[in-house]
Amino acid sequence: MSNKESQRLKILLVEDDEDDFLLLEDLLSDIEGTQFTLEWVSTYQAALAAVQKNQHDICLFDYWLGEYNGIELLQTVIASGCKTPIIVLTGQGKREQDLEAMQAGAADYLVKGEINASLLERSIRYAINRSQALEALRESEERYALAAQGSHDSLGHLAGDQLLIQVAKRLLECLRPGDVVARLGGDEFAILLERIREVEDTTGIAHRINEELMKPFNLMGHLVYISASIGIALNSQNCQQPEDLLRNADTAMYRAKALGKARYEVFDTTMHAQVQERLQLETALRIAIARGEFYLNYQPIISLAKNQSIGFEALVRWRHPEKGIISPVDFIPVAEETGLIIPLGQWILTEACRQMKAWQEAIPACRSLTISVNLSRKQLSQPDLAEQIAIILQKTGLNAQNLKLEVTETGLINEYEEMAEVVLAQIKDLGVQLSLDDFGTGYSSLSCIHSFPLDTLKLDRAFVNNMSISSKNMDIVRAIITLARGLGIAVTAEGVETAEQLAYLQMLKCDYAQGYFFSKPLASEAATDWIVNTFAESSQKFA
Repeated sequence: MSNKESQRLKILLVEDDEDDFLLLEDLLSDIEGTQFTLEWVSTYQAALAAVQKNQHDICLFDYWLGEYNGIELLQTVIASGCKTPIIVLTGQGKREQDLEAMQAGAADYLVKGEINASLLERSIRYAINRSQALEALRESEERYALAAQGSHDSLGHLAGDQLLIQVAKRLLECLRPGDVVARLGGDEFAILLERIREVEDTTGIAHRINEELMKPFNLMGHLVYISASIGIALNSQNCQQPEDLLRNADTAMYRAKALGKARYEVFDTTMHAQVQERLQLETALRIAIARGEFYLNYQPIISLAKNQSIGFEALVRWRHPEKGIISPVDFIPVAEETGLIIPLGQWILTEACRQMKAWQEAIPACRSLTISVNLSRKQLSQPDLAEQIAIILQKTGLNAQNLKLEVTETGLINEYEEMAEVVLAQIKDLGVQLSLDDFGTGYSSLSCIHSFPLDTLKLDRAFVNNMSISSKNMDIVRAIITLARGLGIAVTAEGVETAEQLAYLQMLKCDYAQGYFFSKPLASEAATDWIVNTFAESSQKFA
């Protein structure tokens, strides 16, 4: 009941006993900080007429109303579209009546002989807050009714609808009488839990939901497995509006998503601070793209057979005008989530191709060098990506064979896998080389090298760092190199930092390597000097 303390709440009491009316009136007068206007009617018909006026903030219905009862009145007014929260009052504390009232749609249920001013205030506040939260859920459901995502995207609309219906049924089975579940849109649901005394009450339900949703779903004769990320927010003084509660639950849900599948997280204030920080970063990122605050560094890639640079990997950096250099670890995930990686990725690719073409024109001996650029999963989901790359190559004048695009396993094995396969084939047709980055860190790396037209595997730095620890790690690296060679795919080892690691890789006949042992990522001027020194015999002054 946020921001109600300074307002006058209008209450409708439906009660056929005048003594009970006087008792409720006295209890309301004892509540400090809130003023009440109490309207009293004593019959079923008068109650219907009063409710239809829709002039009250809350209604209190007596369970017994002569030949009728409060449950019948409750059902009738809800069926007519009444959205005012309703509390049922009774003279007996019977569990059957309690459940009957809650299942009929009551916001709460109070036993007259046990009511005091504090309990009455709590129940009224709770009922009004609950009503506002439900209204926010209804508005959200309308707002997102046209969303098409999740199960519809991957299963088709018919199977997707069946999945959503089955999910809703399982959610209802996990809840208690009085709890409410609503679909917000797409594959998102919101649940409003009643009578929560401590956080363990909510986490227990979340755990039960995850267990139920992890069981297979039978859709049109096919077994489908899903999981849920659940965010939990508890009503508190910090939630001034129902939207605040939804926002906090949403924040906790995205935190659960970030930590893995089939998890739940409880909202705390640090999450809100993190969200605020992320929003500020997103805003700054949009401005940075418009202002051109990014630049590229270039890390040399070395041929171990020739001990000579064969190209560079382009690495994006952000120079913030106030905060200085911001790490890609901080801004790339935000760019991915917001879709800003699309314009940023286009700029990176264009600038890398332009720079390589400029080096080739100034130093003809380096025309064989390649420039490697990372592609994100969002970029791979664009059906016209190959066309965009062709335009950039034509605009910059760089030959397609001098460009190598790096993709990760997670960029390939996802809901857009079929599209990625088509897009990569189109890119390959342009003459562009393809490399699988961070090879060996995912669960389907072998599937990747079998399904996609790859030229190079980039051996993850974790394998390189662990070679000296045990012979088993050495055997893994040897097996990867042997496998790649058998498939006609070259191997680049990442993160080479010591002479010992280099010696191991040379012994195993690894093709290429990069890392701080050779050079840290270089600014364009320093990379120019590197090229000049590498191709000194035929270098020209670079301008």
